[in-house]
Amino acid sequence: MGSVLRAAGCYQANEVWYTGKRFARAASYQTDTKDLASKIPLRQCDDLLNNLPVDLPVVCVEFVEGAQSLIEFTHPQNALYIFGPEDGSIPQAIVDQADFVVYVPTIGCMNLAATVNVVLYDRLAKSAAVIDHSALIKNSRDTNNRLKRDKA
Repeated sequence: MGSVLRAAGCYQANEVWYTGKRFARAASYQTDTKDLASKIPLRQCDDLLNNLPVDLPVVCVEFVEGAQSLIEFTHPQNALYIFGPEDGSIPQAIVDQADFVVYVPTIGCMNLAATVNVVLYDRLAKSAAVIDHSALIKNSRDTNNRLKRDKA
């Protein structure tokens, strides 16, 4: 879960929702090394689709027959992304209600954190966001990194 939070922070997700009791058990392992749980709202819920705004598209990310490849997928401007658990699948009832169902075309499945990173990176890469790359690099690297590339 710490790695999911880190991905959410890196790609500027607004919040992370989760179901079940796994996060409470995993929180004690201190995998959130950037303390993003204090910066990104975490919402525990029993039903991910309950009380959603009507204009918020739901995107399920899972190996589902008939799903669209992430390579061809156009991300909505705002969306709720639902990822399956590592030892199971998104419930069929949620897949049936989703606006989009996509899969990452890998051989075999990735773990949850890797999938979140890939999907959120794909969202950023396909966006029209204007990025000041020099400032981003200077502000994002850790304190031990002062590398420069002077070669054009």
